[in-house]
Amino acid sequence: MMNFFLQAPLLFRTFALLAALILIVSLFSAQLAPYDPYATDPQLILKAPSAEHLLGTDNYGRDILSRILAGGKTSIFAVLFIILVAGSLGSLIGLLSGYYRGRMDAVLMRITDVFQAFPDIVLAIAVAGVLGGGLVNAMLALIVTTWTQYARIARSATVAAKEETYIQAARLSGCSDARILFGHILPNIAGPLVVTAVLHVSTMMMGLAGLSYLGIGVQIPAAEWGAMISEGQKYLQQAPWAALAPSAVMVAVMMVFNMFGDQLRDLLDPKTREKRV
Repeated sequence: MMNFFLQAPLLFRTFALLAALILIVSLFSAQLAPYDPYATDPQLILKAPSAEHLLGTDNYGRDILSRILAGGKTSIFAVLFIILVAGSLGSLIGLLSGYYRGRMDAVLMRITDVFQAFPDIVLAIAVAGVLGGGLVNAMLALIVTTWTQYARIARSATVAAKEETYIQAARLSGCSDARILFGHILPNIAGPLVVTAVLHVSTMMMGLAGLSYLGIGVQIPAAEWGAMISEGQKYLQQAPWAALAPSAVMVAVMMVFNMFGDQLRDLLDPKTREKRV
C-alpha cells in the first residue's frame, strides 16, 4: 500500500493527504475548537472576525470557527456513513442481479428504475419531509436516493466479470456462489465502486447541507454547515461572515474530495496507466 502511494502521481498524493487531513481535523474537532461551539454570549453577537474570533461570531455570540469544526464532524462523518450504507446496499443488489440474472435481475432492476425515475434531490426532500427533520432522517433520505447508482455499476460490472475465465475456473473447482461473488467478483469490480464513493462525498455533502438549509435536515442549533448557512444568511448585510465562512469551508472540502476522486479514477483507469507508462 505504501509503495502504491509513493509511486502514485504527485497530484493524487497531494489530494489524498488533504482529504486525510480533513478527516483527522473533523475527528478531533472537539479538541481543536478554540471555544465551545454551543456557548452563547449576548455581548459577542455578530462580532466581526478578530484575533480572538478568527471567523467572527454568529447571531447568538457563538464562535463561528468552533461551530465550523463541530459541523465538519457532523457533516463529513454523516456523509461517510451514508455512502457506506448506500454503497454496500447498492453493490449487493447489483451483484445479485448481475450474477443470477433472470427473474431476480428483472425484479431488482425494476425496483431500481422506480427509485431512479425521480430526481435525487426531489426524492430526498419528499422522504425527509415524510420522516420529519433530524440528522438520522436526512441520512435515510439520502441513502434512499443514492444506492441505485451503485446497483447499476455493480450489475454491469458483474455481468461482464461473470463470463471471465477465472470465474469459470472457480465454478469448476467447486466454489460456492457466495465465495465467487464476494471472493472473486467483488474484489475485481471494486475499483469503479470506490471511485464512485469518493466522488459521492461532495454530492452527499451538498445534499445533506441542502436538506438542513431547507429545515428538514439537521435542526438548529446543532452545528452543521447547511444549518449554519441557513441561519447566517438572514444577516448577510450586517454580518456576511456568518454565512460566507461555512459556505467557503464547505466548497473547499467538496473541491478536495472531487479532485481526489478524479485523480483516483485516473489512477485506476488502465488506459490512463498505459499513457503514463
